[in-house]
Amino acid sequence: MNGDLRTVLGAHLTQSGAQWLDAAAERIAADSGAIRTLFPAAGRHCGRAPLAPAAGGPRGWTVDDAARLYLLTRLPLTGSALAKEVDDLYRYGDAAEKRGVLRALHLLDLGDEVLPLVHDALRTNDTRLIGAALGPYGAAHLDPHAYRHGLLKCVFTGVPLAEVAGLRERRDAELARMFRAFARERVAAGRPVPADVWLVTDPEED
Repeated sequence: MNGDLRTVLGAHLTQSGAQWLDAAAERIAADSGAIRTLFPAAGRHCGRAPLAPAAGGPRGWTVDDAARLYLLTRLPLTGSALAKEVDDLYRYGDAAEKRGVLRALHLLDLGDEVLPLVHDALRTNDTRLIGAALGPYGAAHLDPHAYRHGLLKCVFTGVPLAEVAGLRERRDAELARMFRAFARERVAAGRPVPADVWLVTDPEED
């Protein structure tokens, strides 16, 4: 995965950006503490443009998201030490850094240890964080109640459900019921029902 990701990044980086990223990755591999200064600098050195899907980039990601993922995968840490470093990068980072952490979680061997970061992101009203929280890691580790309410928050805040992981696999009767109730409330209030509601429940149902 690291090699593939570096290839994708190579299509989006300037020569100086590529040199910075490779040097940063080497420093982190030799000294895990280096990530604390290099992780925040990724956007400045690598750029923040969208990753082009045609070049193999994940949908909705930016270059700095992918660069931060690449740096995280170079950390020479495992288990609780890795979880602690990831937690600190999220807790003390700005919104872009938090998003970068959330989008990387499913590719790090962390189990449930960093699930509190997903819950924290879902408590915000930052659509960038909400969408990233419901990526593959959130879809795999959130309990049914939290996952359902995360989806409902996406509809409230305008995060497209197409960006959410696990919807097809985790759709259940209770989720459909919640979305039908939401749709009825919107109709009763004379407000439009977001189209994404119908990805979860059939508009012909009661």
